[in-house]
Amino acid sequence: MPDLVLTLAADLPPTEPLRLDKALATAAPASASLSRSRIVRLIAEGAVRGPGGVVHDGKARAIPGEYVITIGAPEPIDARPEAIPLTIVHEDDDLIVIDKPAGMVVHPAPGSPSGTLVNALLAHCAGSLSGIGGALRPGIVHRIDKDTSGLLVVAKTDRAHHALARQFEDHSASRRYLALAHGVIDPADPRLRGLPGVSFEPGGVLRVATNIGRHPTDRQRQAVSATHGRHAVTRARMLESFGRPPAAMLAECRLETGRTHQIRVHLAHCGLGLIGDPVYGGARRASARALGSAAAAAVAAFPRQALHAAHLGFDHPADGRRLNFDSPLPPDMTTLAAALRGTGPDTQRSDI
Repeated sequence: MPDLVLTLAADLPPTEPLRLDKALATAAPASASLSRSRIVRLIAEGAVRGPGGVVHDGKARAIPGEYVITIGAPEPIDARPEAIPLTIVHEDDDLIVIDKPAGMVVHPAPGSPSGTLVNALLAHCAGSLSGIGGALRPGIVHRIDKDTSGLLVVAKTDRAHHALARQFEDHSASRRYLALAHGVIDPADPRLRGLPGVSFEPGGVLRVATNIGRHPTDRQRQAVSATHGRHAVTRARMLESFGRPPAAMLAECRLETGRTHQIRVHLAHCGLGLIGDPVYGGARRASARALGSAAAAAVAAFPRQALHAAHLGFDHPADGRRLNFDSPLPPDMTTLAAALRGTGPDTQRSDI
């Protein structure tokens, strides 16, 4: 693989000294599939050269200038093949589209060394996966959270990996999620209109455009930030409202960017936390009085964030034809939506 050349601009944020490993991870294009942890490993291996020569400390302050990263061959695969059933929506010589169940981790990590989608793919594809993602992420172009269900595409060749990653980077790949959340989207709500980064588009579409970065005190969480992180844009449209008065909703969320936990963070920023989300659910919750006891009990018992990757579209990396895939709500979210629909005669629905 040829060397990757990155240029760090001279106008790095002066108010917050930026670590070199973080700056390089931010500057790297998605097609390179370089996480910060992998950049740290490459620095330790002496594979990064900066304005002053070979870089030895990724924690040092980033210096503007040109950096050359020698990525080399893909790392050996540490994960083991496991015969785990997969719901395969599409497969050809270049890629495979999976409908992932809630509860399945995408790739091995501390605490989840096995039983992941990667383990299942290594068995199903018998080694024919792109190696660009590194030791524990073969073929993984993008990912969805463990407790989010739905569609994702995996590359079987390096050519497909680069082509798909470019589409996610330039936003030509389309992704739509269905979410069941506390609260409702109301363009007349002054609280929403007063939030930083929040605006409304025609048709009552909520647009959230903020930076998202690591939470300042909890490294397991992401947070909206005015001073650091990466730009993120989410659009959300309410499809149904539940309760009397309306207190919960089914929403369609469209990603313009793909940051970690983006939908969960942006909806929580708006006081519209996902039902079942233990991390970002927040204090604003649909009241039992508005929903009724049965629906409120179903909401309280829901065991995961109610988020489903329902649509995925991209151009095929080999012949350029547009591929679009759709996945219906999984049974657990369908059951929850049915419980919410029984909350009263004023439940409203718009066309999906």
